[in-house]
Amino acid sequence: MNGPASSGQEEPGQDPGESIHQEATATDHGQVYQAGRDLTVNKTVNTVNTMNIHLPPPVPPAGQIVEGDIPRRPPAFQPRPGLLDALKAQVRQEGAAVIDAVTGTPGVGKSILAASYAWACQQAGWPLIVWINAQHPDQILTGLAGLARRLKLHDPDDDARTAALKARDWLAAADQPGLLVFDNATAVDDVRPWCPATGEVQILITTRNRAFHTLFTAIDVGVFPPEQSVALLHQRTGDTTPGAEQVATELGHLPLALGQAGAYIHRRRLTYSAYLGLLRDYQLDRYLPHTAEGYPHGTAAAILLSVDQAEQTIPGAREMLELLAVLAESGVSRTILYGTTDPHLDPADTEDIDQVLADLVDTSLISFSDDGTTVLMHRLTSRVLRERAHHTALPGDGNGGSRLDQVLAGAVELLHRFNTHIPDGAATWAARPAVDMLAEQTAALHDAAATFGDPPHRLLALRAWCGQYLNQLADLARAIPLLQQTLADMERLLGGDHPDTLTSRNNLAGAYESAGDVSRAIPLYEQTLADYERLLDDDHPHISNSRNNLASAYYAAGDLARAIQLYEQTLADRERLLGGDHPDTLLSRNNLASAYYAAGDLGRAISMHEQTLADRERVLGGDQPDTLLSRNNLASAYYAAGDLGRAIPMHEQTLADRERVLGGDHPETLTSRNNLANAYASAGDLRRAIPLFEQTLADRERLLGGDHPATFTSRNNLAGAFRTAGDPGRAIPLYEQALSDCERVLGGDHPSTLTSRNNLAAAFRAAGDVGRAVRLYEQTLADCERVLGGDHPDTLISRNNLAYGYFAAGDLGRAIPLLEQTLADRERLLGGDQPDTLLSRNNLASAYQDAGELGPAIRLLEQTLADRERLLGGDHPDTLTSRNNLAGAYYAAGDLGRAIPLYEQTLAGCKRVLGGDHPTTRVIRDNLRTVRERGLPMDTTAGQRKRAGKPERNAPCDCGSGMKYKRCHGAPPAK
Repeated sequence: MNGPASSGQEEPGQDPGESIHQEATATDHGQVYQAGRDLTVNKTVNTVNTMNIHLPPPVPPAGQIVEGDIPRRPPAFQPRPGLLDALKAQVRQEGAAVIDAVTGTPGVGKSILAASYAWACQQAGWPLIVWINAQHPDQILTGLAGLARRLKLHDPDDDARTAALKARDWLAAADQPGLLVFDNATAVDDVRPWCPATGEVQILITTRNRAFHTLFTAIDVGVFPPEQSVALLHQRTGDTTPGAEQVATELGHLPLALGQAGAYIHRRRLTYSAYLGLLRDYQLDRYLPHTAEGYPHGTAAAILLSVDQAEQTIPGAREMLELLAVLAESGVSRTILYGTTDPHLDPADTEDIDQVLADLVDTSLISFSDDGTTVLMHRLTSRVLRERAHHTALPGDGNGGSRLDQVLAGAVELLHRFNTHIPDGAATWAARPAVDMLAEQTAALHDAAATFGDPPHRLLALRAWCGQYLNQLADLARAIPLLQQTLADMERLLGGDHPDTLTSRNNLAGAYESAGDVSRAIPLYEQTLADYERLLDDDHPHISNSRNNLASAYYAAGDLARAIQLYEQTLADRERLLGGDHPDTLLSRNNLASAYYAAGDLGRAISMHEQTLADRERVLGGDQPDTLLSRNNLASAYYAAGDLGRAIPMHEQTLADRERVLGGDHPETLTSRNNLANAYASAGDLRRAIPLFEQTLADRERLLGGDHPATFTSRNNLAGAFRTAGDPGRAIPLYEQALSDCERVLGGDHPSTLTSRNNLAAAFRAAGDVGRAVRLYEQTLADCERVLGGDHPDTLISRNNLAYGYFAAGDLGRAIPLLEQTLADRERLLGGDQPDTLLSRNNLASAYQDAGELGPAIRLLEQTLADRERLLGGDHPDTLTSRNNLAGAYYAAGDLGRAIPLYEQTLAGCKRVLGGDHPTTRVIRDNLRTVRERGLPMDTTAGQRKRAGKPERNAPCDCGSGMKYKRCHGAPPAK
């Protein structure tokens, strides 16, 4: 006769944003303190990354969508019917995307040809026309993200790449005609990944790079034929007298130069022969002494003639032209030129700028986008202006300064004014378009400055801000390279000890931590703290900030001993310097309590959370968000201590308060709803837990997007609830989706990916597919050891779980050594009283018992029960589990005199603490009934039979209680 149910072996592993031991618990531990608006990143104790989701085929847009800065029709526009006919001829209805590469030298009118095709498509009623500047990869991402917003695919917390992928997938499934233009593309590999292979969208790529011809159909654009050149000059000048042919020939029939010449002749009321004389006499090398040979003489001279005339007749023209020349060649939003993100400016405040722009449009030196919001300057014009400024010395400057240095400094100050209107912290997500503008323009300034020298210090500060914003938006694919480059620039130009260099190093470390790469974050934090301690007074706030950040990285790496030590030091310093009631002190106390919580020191964690909550209620008020956060964290600590009687009402109160104060859609409200659902699940009340999990997931998908870390947590938690309910058919697909998203977006080595793989393995194991579970567990352990190291807490969890997989497969020969190793490592690293250590001791005892080694099993179980009673109290769920397991071991040893009273005591405790209907209570009730009905076990040599190759298979109870039942003993799994 087989014995009653004993404990389960598995630890679910750390889910992103969750505590290590609770698969379905999400606790937010507040933000660590950072200095004010000084480029320092905002960080949280636990950081995770975003993921993408696969999109279904799109619903066609309602009405026509025109997205992007399509150039406006220029004066005296010359259609090119032959080229347009070639583009139209490419359209076919085969379900495959049509991709054409429009190539040609600078100034031949590639962009205007593409724009004229876009105008024709718009007039024909095509549902979608999109124009994307493609000179840099970031511009492509930004443009496609803008399309995702127009298609209502974009979620507030999507990073640019995630949103761009959604737009591309939509285009690939489009079943109505559309046009997508990638303008001024430079590299094939930058554009190719964003060109859908299917769908009814036609794609035009304008480029000087003929390498595009190897992949896409070529549409080559040349200069105007002579008759069209003459027609343009006649229309633009209104002069049909002889001489236009000679001017066109001198300009090489280049459309850009012809437009400049026509505007100049018209404004100056010149004859063609007079203009030709000015053109031939222009001293080009006066402004371009070293680069004149790099331009067609006539084109450069025509541009500078127009520039000279505009600067002489239009107030403010020179400053505006030079400013536009150093900003992004893809165009400059008027809001940038206004220096604000305010969409409701009084026209009187921008009248001077608007007048200068309107006058310059008449010169053909600049133009507007089709909707008038973006100012465009041809790239060749920008280049000529930058070269002229570089070779123009400042009057009276004996230091060799150039006009370009002055122009760059003015542009930087303009962008600093614009930056003051972008909110920092949690509000940044609402200003994403402004962040994209700032990032694009600062990149252009950096490129311009680097071409002629070193970027100025103030520009590096702007770049640092852009990196911070992108990190806050979880756009790490752009944030990390930008922060790396910024740190390298600061170290080279300012030195390693400059305050901005130290801040930049901290910011890069924060981005690495956000990406889950603590192996690169920690050395940077350590270096930054050491430098601050060397350079600043002991009590300087930067030292406590840096120490706090390093503690958070240790926390994320699982090095809780060092994290706690630093948190304790930071709290002591802040209490001494700021006082016990200062918000930063309260935040430090919260962070230290959270570290105690993670280390299993629930007594100190609860005491400190209680103190922090009381202080925040007194100092900040009961409805202040930090106070609500403390209430949430205290409820989570009660939960971890097994005190559901206090945890559930507090979670209910926090949820109600957050709904009232913050609103039902606020992210912290959604966190509270998730946490309450988890508490219900732990109480065995899946009837209330699952609908809350489902609601939270739906709300997060709607408000935050499918790729937000919180949405990922909700998906995992709902899967865990289904698994607890014994419904693997709904749990496994959710776990598989989570793993697929992590692998695709974060990579196979990211901690979130490793956690997802562990959770999927657990679901397969619960479904009885032990073979697949073991393979996933083995892969996860190997990856954890390689990526995190053998002593990381997640590696120890993974080793424990693989042992449990072997155990479930009846392979005790491989399970027991792994469990012994895990226990030894946890005792060495965490100490004998840490909850994970106690769990390992329990698990090893269970394996010994199944192997027939009852003496060692009973000794370990007695020790575990005594420790849990001492540390957690007699009513903690883990203590009740230990009592049940020890009773089971006594029963297996034939000692009914000790087994039955212990079962009775355990059942009474479960009824009192968990309630009569809790799954754990039902399992123990069944165990007690089995023992009373069957008496002494008939066969007490089960271990010998296992070693003889006839194992008794043990399956985990589907109720999710952490108990285990033996199939033949008559206790069915609780549903």
